[in-house]
Amino acid sequence: MQFLTDILVVVLSSYLAFTNSLAHNIESLFIEPETEIVTAVEPQTENISTLPSQITSAIPDVLLTSVEYQSAALASSQNLTGANTLEPLDAIVNIFCTMTTDDYIRTTTGTGFFIDRDGVVMTNAHVAQFLLLEEANQIGDVECILRNGNPAAPRYQAELLYISPAWIQENSGVISEDTPMGTGERDYALLYVSGSVDGSPLPAEFPALGFRTADLPTSIKNDAVVAAGYPATPLFEDGPSADLIPKKADTSVSELYTFGSNLADVFSIRGSEVGEQGSSGGPVLNEDGEVIGIIVTRGDDEADGEGSLRAITISHVERTIKEETNFSLEENLNGNLPFRAEVFADTMTPFLLTILQQAN
Repeated sequence: MQFLTDILVVVLSSYLAFTNSLAHNIESLFIEPETEIVTAVEPQTENISTLPSQITSAIPDVLLTSVEYQSAALASSQNLTGANTLEPLDAIVNIFCTMTTDDYIRTTTGTGFFIDRDGVVMTNAHVAQFLLLEEANQIGDVECILRNGNPAAPRYQAELLYISPAWIQENSGVISEDTPMGTGERDYALLYVSGSVDGSPLPAEFPALGFRTADLPTSIKNDAVVAAGYPATPLFEDGPSADLIPKKADTSVSELYTFGSNLADVFSIRGSEVGEQGSSGGPVLNEDGEVIGIIVTRGDDEADGEGSLRAITISHVERTIKEETNFSLEENLNGNLPFRAEVFADTMTPFLLTILQQAN
């Protein structure tokens, strides 16, 4: 009897093993392997061209290790966050800087746009750098005025709220050149309105654009976008007294680029009347009226038509500003702005002086 029992156990075990194996094999016919699912969601980079990264040194931790800066960034206040306009011409400003030394008077111009209703303006680092150089007493007296309207007229005084330390570090040798070149990597800055030119009360809120920090999909190629800025050809042809007229233009995305993140850090747009010197720092908006990029350089006119431009993505700003400050872009718009600007200047000025001395 025991012998028969043992035989039954063996047969039953073999049967169960066989049916389990069969069930597993049948199941595998209908369920994709887990490894294939993982592969399917990996980012597709074949549609993104690579640009050389200019960041050849370690990312400066000057803001990450500053207790004062971190504390100031965490301070809360009743800021007016969010968008309140979809019209870029209402939100853009002309940033007009005059630099006076013992030997010359020099002017420079760029574009910015209100990214927060409390008066924060986003622009390029190569535009805002002059405010930082003023703090370091490197190029004489600097006055930067925010102008707006049609034509641009003086409206507001501005102070520097943020500029990328990594951009400063990598551009220290050419930081005050008239026509900065480069890929646009980390070429962004934040200003805030500190007062009006004529002493009149500031608006209760400023016309701010919304922005998209999510990574752009490769499918955005050929999508319609709107670019806006203050093209400055009249200024270069007729002098500082020339009228600057705000312009916006319908165009489209032609190419995507990455600095090695395997995500869209830069995109090019086809030629338009906005594509002139002076439009740097202007916004590029998607069809929903969200800012998805900041104009940084001229594009490839041969490929994309006269007046082509390149813009860094807001997602590039989001990733890199968090890397440098420990805070998201939205968090960098909040807090006590005058106090944060003061702490930023106190923190960055010694850093700037050190790298300028090393560059020279």
